[in-house]
Amino acid sequence: MNLRLRGAYTCYPEGKHKVLTMSYDDGNIEDRRLVEIFNKYGIKGTFHLNSGLESDNLDDPSADHRYLPISEYKELYKGHEVSCHTYHHPMISRTPMEHIADQILEDKKALEAAVGYPIRGMSYPYGALNDEIVNLLPSLGIKYSRTVWSTEEFYPENDFLRWKPTCHHDSNLIKLGRKFLDLPYNLNLWMMYVWGHSYEFRVHDNWDLIEDFCKMMSGQDDIWYATNIEIVEYMEAAKALCFTAIGDKVYNPSATSVWLDINVDGETTLKECKPGIITDLY
Repeated sequence: MNLRLRGAYTCYPEGKHKVLTMSYDDGNIEDRRLVEIFNKYGIKGTFHLNSGLESDNLDDPSADHRYLPISEYKELYKGHEVSCHTYHHPMISRTPMEHIADQILEDKKALEAAVGYPIRGMSYPYGALNDEIVNLLPSLGIKYSRTVWSTEEFYPENDFLRWKPTCHHDSNLIKLGRKFLDLPYNLNLWMMYVWGHSYEFRVHDNWDLIEDFCKMMSGQDDIWYATNIEIVEYMEAAKALCFTAIGDKVYNPSATSVWLDINVDGETTLKECKPGIITDLY
């Protein structure tokens, strides 16, 4: 019998079709409590830090912003991702390009020394960016950078250097979370991306909001809980797959397993394409 491939659709790890990622800026002391909540419910976060502000106002309880000491980064953010947010948090859209490069590289170097791994992501301070800044980032080792342009949608991002989140946590978070949980599998991949600043929970006295959200989202069989860089690297690995012309085999040149929904003559199966080998699809 002549079998014919009708579709080979990328899934998230283990065949999941939804991913949840959280993104928090600045490195305020309230990150301690936020990380504790994430760890309690198995939620993954990416924390974009300004290493040049570390320990600022740390011992001043009246200050609006109190920053964590860099000595805490490695242990506090273990199991999550540390990412750039520039060294001093300037308005980079009004900053000379040489100074922008210096702000990113100095932050990157300090963060890498603190946590012991390459830093490959960023979020834009104040959400400010332009094409010139975006085009600079790959040469500085930055694979993605988050904007503040919330979509209230769940479609995966195609331009990781202009990564648009689903929502800020103060904008319909629970409503959107319920909508995300109810999304069916219909050949789409879905992503919910939440961003904010941990100090806002103190200012607005709404720590129960993030606790309730994380509790609601926790332990879902169809959700992959991932950091920003894990999503970027997984999708890069998926794009690197090499298929035969008739679609019966695929070679995975990356170091990451990639999962595919395979439709052959109307019959669907899940395939794990393991790194460095050729996988028979049918």
